[in-house]
Amino acid sequence: MRALLTARLGADFAKLWTASAVSNIGDGITMAAGPLLIASITTDPALVGGAVFVQQLPWLLFALISGAYVDRLDRRMLVIAVNILRALPLAALTIAVATDTATVAVVYAVFFLLGTGETLADTASGAFLPAIVAPDRLAAANARLMATFTIANQFVAKPLGAWLFVIAAAVPFGVNALTFAVAAALVATIKPIPTPPSPPRRALHAEIADGVRWLWEHRLLRTLAVSMGLANVAFCAAFATLVLYARQRLGLSDVGYGFLLTTFAVGGLLGTVLAPRLQRVFGAGTLLRAGLVVEVITHTTLAITTTPLVAAAILIVFGIHTMVWGVIVVTLRQRVVPQNLLGRVGSVYTLLDVGGAALGSLLGGALAHVWGLTTPFWIAAAMMTLIATAAWRPLRQASAA
Repeated sequence: MRALLTARLGADFAKLWTASAVSNIGDGITMAAGPLLIASITTDPALVGGAVFVQQLPWLLFALISGAYVDRLDRRMLVIAVNILRALPLAALTIAVATDTATVAVVYAVFFLLGTGETLADTASGAFLPAIVAPDRLAAANARLMATFTIANQFVAKPLGAWLFVIAAAVPFGVNALTFAVAAALVATIKPIPTPPSPPRRALHAEIADGVRWLWEHRLLRTLAVSMGLANVAFCAAFATLVLYARQRLGLSDVGYGFLLTTFAVGGLLGTVLAPRLQRVFGAGTLLRAGLVVEVITHTTLAITTTPLVAAAILIVFGIHTMVWGVIVVTLRQRVVPQNLLGRVGSVYTLLDVGGAALGSLLGGALAHVWGLTTPFWIAAAMMTLIATAAWRPLRQASAA
């Protein structure tokens, strides 16, 4: 497979792809082991839940700043440096867990640093890809990277992380530190990319404003960014209490809930395989419009059904949609945004995504508490109907971009 990948997308992409696979395994291991570690230190639900928020918080605080620095610095070197720097706090956490000195504050600090590094590394990787892959192969490259994330992070790493934690609580964090070091070494073997001349550096806030302005003035990308920001409010509000929905509405056990979660990954994997082919057959505009319809149908179906198989089937379809949408949007952004603005425009897009998700997560629990578990799904279906209506005409431009 690697030989085929090298032949079609180039040796440098193969190195980036391998680095992504390795680091995604490490990330997934920590995503599984992190909550287990926190739960072994404290039984306070607020502190356990806070560990997830602490790793998301840097996206809200630093996404725009990180995007500006991605456009200022050598993106390849930035990915290398950030991966090395992310390995260091993980190594420190490994020692703290091994010596039984890890506290909630220590874990929070490490997770915050990991999240901060992620804002730089993920933004830089996305902006770096067009420099090593031909424009007509970007969709295939993005699909492979997303498929790797689904397989490595969702299927392989999470059960592995839990298993390693049971063997020895410090091991998963040490393994993650090693994966970051390996990923840095792999990216270091990619040929340096000549940096094109850039305009004189200005104040950071002025450079950030350039990225915000460029996105806002591009009708199609503005429509996509705002649509997905609002869609994430709807989605995360509906799915914030999914565990309770699975138990009380669908009658699933904890194991059944776990299987329900895997439907996202199954659909996502199918979506990454199908995305380039579907785009060639139907065009980006048609697929993006269809994706909004899928969102409406998904939320409506989940609001109505009490049958686990129906819920699982619609979630597989939803997973396919999310990956198809993701491949199209990321590829489109890489093609139309000027190279010197890719980091900033990408960071604005991510900030809207993460901000919508955070707001939805906060609203969902309150809505379900007051009006019942299906209310957030009905509200999400109504929101997505309005979003689809407003975005329908602008999305037609996607096929021509």
